[in-house]
Amino acid sequence: MAEPPPAAPAEAPSATDNAEVQELQGQLAELQARNAELSEQFLRAQADVQNTRRRADEEMSKARKFAIEGFAESLLPVADSLEAGLAIKDATPEQIREGAEATLRQLKSALERNKVIEISPPVGTRFDPHQHQAISAVPVDGGQEPNTIVSVLQKGYLIAERVLRPALVTVAASK
Repeated sequence: MAEPPPAAPAEAPSATDNAEVQELQGQLAELQARNAELSEQFLRAQADVQNTRRRADEEMSKARKFAIEGFAESLLPVADSLEAGLAIKDATPEQIREGAEATLRQLKSALERNKVIEISPPVGTRFDPHQHQAISAVPVDGGQEPNTIVSVLQKGYLIAERVLRPALVTVAASK
C-alpha cells in the first residue's frame, strides 16, 4: 500500500485571512445581537397577545354576567307599581283596573325599550310560519282567503328581530 504524501507544513495566516475572520466575527456578533433583539420582540408580542386574550375573556364574562342588568332595571318600576297597587287595601274595582292598565303600559314600554316587540297580526293577515304558530284551521264564510289569520289566541314576541315566542293563531282552512 502506498502511504499518503507527508502533510505540507501549516502556513501562518495572512493579514487578509485575519481581516476576513474579524469581519465574519463582526457579522456573527451583529447577527447574534439582531437575533436577541428579535427574540425579545417576539416574547413581548406573545405576552401582549396573551394579555389581550385574557382581557377579552374577562370582558366577555362580565358582558354575559351583566347582560340582563338593563332589562331588569327597566322592570323595577313595574314591580314598584304592582306593589303600590297591592298596598291599597280598600281600592275600588275601577281603581284596580286603572292601576293594572297603567302598570301594563309601563311593562309594554319597558319591553319595547329592550327590543322585545309584540307580534299580534291583524285578522286577514297572511300566515307566516316564521312568526306564527297555527293552532287550528277553521272553515270561514265570507270570502276570507285560505292560510290567512282568523284570530289571535296568544300574542307572540320578537327580541331584537328574533322570534322569542310565535303568536298562536287560528287560520282559514283551504276550501
